[in-house]
Amino acid sequence: MYICYTAHMDTNERRREIIIQLTNSNTPISASTLAEHFSVSRQIIVGDVALLRAEGHDIVSTPRGYIIKATDTDYPYVGMIACRHDSRQMKDELYTIVDFGGTVIDVTIEHSIYGEISGLLNLSSRYEVDMFIKDVSGENDKPLSTISGGIHLHRIGCKSEEIFNLIKEKLKEQGILL
Repeated sequence: MYICYTAHMDTNERRREIIIQLTNSNTPISASTLAEHFSVSRQIIVGDVALLRAEGHDIVSTPRGYIIKATDTDYPYVGMIACRHDSRQMKDELYTIVDFGGTVIDVTIEHSIYGEISGLLNLSSRYEVDMFIKDVSGENDKPLSTISGGIHLHRIGCKSEEIFNLIKEKLKEQGILL
């Protein structure tokens, strides 16, 4: 019955449902998952998302799938850290942040030609960190910080400034903060 319903959806209904799915989800949803759910191709979903973005919906693509863009108001406190480390320390850095209750909202590097380049991460658990590490460990996929000699910024969402300061102190002890 469910497949029959989605198979008869028109384009506008499917796009409305995509917004509802993303709004109600606490985790990213991949284009492949949405495609399977709506019985359409992944390319159709990618096109739908592009059109929804053009209409002004804050849908962003993360390494794990699409989400409705988190804003700084989603966290009681948001702070920024400047870091430098090699790829071997990346897991320690991210684990430290999530272990203290922080969410790694994004990563930003400075590029000599393009200026600032940012990537949305939204990592808030060891599982999400592990999946991210797995994704950037491939032959063709590397972390943004490899472009900038390991120097990068992270926006971190926290429940309080005290938690943010604990994260900063621990990262400083690890030699990761600039």
